[in-house]
Amino acid sequence: MEKIFDNTQIAFALKSDSELDRAYFLFKLIDNEPLVRIGTAVTNFALKAHLPVEKLIRASVFDHFCGGVSEDDCMPVMEKMYSKGVCSVLDYSVEGKDDEAQFDAAMKKTLKIIQFAKEKDAIPFAVFKPTGFGRFDLYKKVGSKSPLNFEEHQEWDRVVARYEAVAKMAFEQDVSLLIDAEESWMQDAADDLVLRLMKKYNKIRPIIFNTLQLYRWDRLDYLKKIHEQAKEEGFFIGMKLVRGAYLEKENDRAKEKGYKSPICATKEESDKMYDDTVAYMIENINQMAVFAGTHNEISSYKLMQLMKDNNLAFNDNRIWFGQLYGMSDNISYNLAEKGYNVAKYLPFGPVRDVMPYLIRRAEENTSVAGQTSRELMLIKKERERRKLNDN
Repeated sequence: MEKIFDNTQIAFALKSDSELDRAYFLFKLIDNEPLVRIGTAVTNFALKAHLPVEKLIRASVFDHFCGGVSEDDCMPVMEKMYSKGVCSVLDYSVEGKDDEAQFDAAMKKTLKIIQFAKEKDAIPFAVFKPTGFGRFDLYKKVGSKSPLNFEEHQEWDRVVARYEAVAKMAFEQDVSLLIDAEESWMQDAADDLVLRLMKKYNKIRPIIFNTLQLYRWDRLDYLKKIHEQAKEEGFFIGMKLVRGAYLEKENDRAKEKGYKSPICATKEESDKMYDDTVAYMIENINQMAVFAGTHNEISSYKLMQLMKDNNLAFNDNRIWFGQLYGMSDNISYNLAEKGYNVAKYLPFGPVRDVMPYLIRRAEENTSVAGQTSRELMLIKKERERRKLNDN
């Protein structure tokens, strides 16, 4: 398999010299764990104290990892990326809201994005997060099969209605819908809801996509189980595959509560679970569609090889590669340049409301071995290439 991810000229073609300098500065900061902790604390304090820091945040970390404050604000970023063959998944990244008015607002925002996506070739997917549509503790209670009281029954009915409303519109507008995954102890309830929607709306093609976090050792078995149902009941499976984002929280809770951790014991086992699941989906691609969300170059090369081995076209619309905006441009743009389907998750929302997302991004980059140093090495390489060309 040809190695394509080291081509920094293609990777950073859209970045001006000043944007490249900003990226280098940001990843240098993120590479320093104490600085991330201090920066997080200072930022949280400044926002809570209503200090005028939003312009500074917007000009630095926000504009690197986010598309804008609204859908329309994201348009220039989306159009630039699409000019290089990279699509966008508009991700309304407002987190930590926990009341009915906010859940309804998130649903309306998702409906609006579906309509927006219908008009734009650059937006092949809409997305939402389960806890954007309902309370975490309610998912947990439903998933554990604990009895609900009258108010909770009504509340859960509203959650189900929100899922149904966005799935119905996605089906009617023929826009694929990704539903993110969260912590394992609330995930069963979300999985059951999404499976019900797949059975209803994925009769012709995969419209509804669930998410498998493959640092969990049980997820491939789960996929195989619903594959049997799909064969029996005649529906398609859509899955976004990721490694997972709650590793420390999952392990800590399992230890505290005294149950076996749902997380693979080692990074190598997680990597194998991810690659095995991709391979299973490609083997069964006639009944599935996969959105391979990964910043891992080896996994990306393996999927490219699987496509080649199975005589699948680069642009087979059942297979998408996905990365986060502001990260792994070397993967995204080099894949797109070769003709693969690529989409970047493009977070957006008011600066203040998106800060929890940005803080998590910084913390994840600090904790993922090699991710930040890889970004820095590629940015440095491109800066040096440009300097040589200027001389």
